[in-house]
Amino acid sequence: MRRRRANKTAGIRDNACETKHRKNNMPRYSYMGRPLKARPEELEAHSEKLHKALATAGIGSRREMEQLIADGRVSLNGQVAKVADRVKPGDLVKVNGKVIRLGWKKQIPRVLIYHKQEGEIVSRDDPEGRPSVFDNLPSVRSGRWISIGRLDFNTEGLLIFTTDGELANHLTHPRYEVEREYAVRLIGALDAVQMNSLLTGVELDDGIAKVDKIVPAGGEGVNQWYHLVIKEGRNREVRRLMEHLGLTVSRLIRVRFGPIAMPSRLKRGMKEELPEEEVEALLRWCGMVKNAADQRKHDDSPTPPAPIATRRPDPPAGKFGHPKTGHPFRRRLNNKGERQ
Repeated sequence: MRRRRANKTAGIRDNACETKHRKNNMPRYSYMGRPLKARPEELEAHSEKLHKALATAGIGSRREMEQLIADGRVSLNGQVAKVADRVKPGDLVKVNGKVIRLGWKKQIPRVLIYHKQEGEIVSRDDPEGRPSVFDNLPSVRSGRWISIGRLDFNTEGLLIFTTDGELANHLTHPRYEVEREYAVRLIGALDAVQMNSLLTGVELDDGIAKVDKIVPAGGEGVNQWYHLVIKEGRNREVRRLMEHLGLTVSRLIRVRFGPIAMPSRLKRGMKEELPEEEVEALLRWCGMVKNAADQRKHDDSPTPPAPIATRRPDPPAGKFGHPKTGHPFRRRLNNKGERQ
C-alpha cells in the first residue's frame, strides 16, 4: 500500500512539473483566443538603447539625443533618463515634457535631396535670422528632417535629409569613412608638390587632414577647377586646406555624398524625395539591412502559404472515386446515385 501511494505521489509531482513547463513555454491566450500581452521578461528582450530609439524616431541624431539625455531633458516612465537607459514597448518617454511615440515596427525611412544655394544656413535656429534650408522642406507627420552632414554659408551643392537617425549616423560617423566629393574653383593652380601634400596630409588646427583623391577639371585664366574627395566632415575642411597652401577658394560645390550624386536636373533651391526603391538600395549600401524590400514585404504581408511538401494531402478516394469527405449519410446518398 505504501509503495502504491509513493508511486502515485511521484506521478502527480511529475505531471505537475510537466504542466508547469508546458505553461511557461506555451503562448498565453485569453478565452476569446486572442494573444495576451507579453511577459516583462519577453519585453526586455525587445528593448533598445534610449538614445538610439529616439534617433530612429526622427527626433535628432544619436549624438544630439545623448546630449539631450545628459542635459536631463528626457524622462522615462516619470523618471529623469540616463544615457545608458534602455526602452521597451509600453514605456512612457517624454522629451521636454512632450510624449514621444516610438515606432517599434521597422518602416522605410524618407530620404530627400536638396540643392543648397549660397546664402543659406543648415540650422533651424540662427540669431541673425538668415535663410535656412529647413524652410524649404516639406512637413513630416511624425519626427523631423535630419540633415546628413552640413555645408557652410558660402558653399552650395548636395544636401541629404532623412527621417531616420540611424541612417544619418551611418552616413556621417567618421568610422564609416563615407566619401564626400566636391568641385572646387581656385584662384590659381595647384602644382605637383601642393597636390602631393594634400594627398599625404596637412597639419590643421584640429589635426591632420588630407584628401583621398584630387584631379584637375579645367578652367579659364586664374580660375582653375578641381574635383576632390574627402572622407571626413570637419567644419570648412576644404577651404582650410586650400588656405594652408596659400590659395583662395572662389567657389565650392558638393556634387556627391556616398552613393548619392546630385543629378543635373536638380537646380539651385530644388528638392526631390527619393523613391522607396532607391531608399532600399541606400539602406543596403549602408549595411543596415540585407534586403530592405524583402524585410518590408515580410513585415506587411500576411502569413505565407505552407510549402508544397508540408501541405495536407488530398483525402483518399472512396469506392466510387469520390473523396471521403462530408457527412457519412451524404456520402451514402451520393454512392446510391452512382449505382443507378
